[in-house]
Amino acid sequence: MIELKTPAEIQRMHVAGRFVADVLSEVRELAAVGVNLLDLEHHARAMIKRRGATSCYWDYAPSFGNGPFRNVICLSVNDAVLHGLPHDYVLRDGDVLSADLALGIDGWVADSACTVIVGTPAEEDLRIVRATEEALEAAIDMARPGNRLGDISAAILAVATDYGYPVNDEFGGHGLGRSMHEQPHVSNRGRAGRGLKLRPGLTLALEPWLARTTDRIIYDPDGWTIRSADGSRTAHSEHTVAITEDAPLVLTRRTP
Repeated sequence: MIELKTPAEIQRMHVAGRFVADVLSEVRELAAVGVNLLDLEHHARAMIKRRGATSCYWDYAPSFGNGPFRNVICLSVNDAVLHGLPHDYVLRDGDVLSADLALGIDGWVADSACTVIVGTPAEEDLRIVRATEEALEAAIDMARPGNRLGDISAAILAVATDYGYPVNDEFGGHGLGRSMHEQPHVSNRGRAGRGLKLRPGLTLALEPWLARTTDRIIYDPDGWTIRSADGSRTAHSEHTVAITEDAPLVLTRRTP
């Protein structure tokens, strides 16, 4: 069932969204050569505890995972792109780090992800990060009343295609609000004019993610971390967006 939110409920989600943005901004700033992924995990834990927020990841146990997730942030490096399990890894010059965070405040949830290049960036890594960011903005622009879910998916696919990147449709965006995953599923591939008609009050996590040369994925032995099947580098961008009577409202926008 799809639950439409009232303007007051969207504002409560916005409170969670602003805090998600704050945590990710600090993680981006701290991600540097010589920093351990576990240090970033512990920093996020401390921020969440101080704020009195609730991690959506802690004890999360979906069908595709290997037991309950016992971390508060997903950290994925280089060819890893989704659900990266924080572990004892020290960031190196040129690493591509994707950070994904979902949390709740007072019963309402927001979800966001970003990718940062540690140290000296390679042009091809900057390019794929830029592609996911542009795909996300194109998707957000389609999140308007009267459009359809396929318009969002088609916008993501169009940007990826223009850049020459293949698109996986096994994992994508989703509804959210009182919980991290609600209906509908938002594929990163789709046809314009098809699917659910968008209405004010619908809240969606839109999350284009790309690998440079493949649309196939593999799992690490940890049962969580998803990588590109051919080892090519990846990137992931995500925002929580509310469809309103007017323009799309991005609830997790980070301060530049």
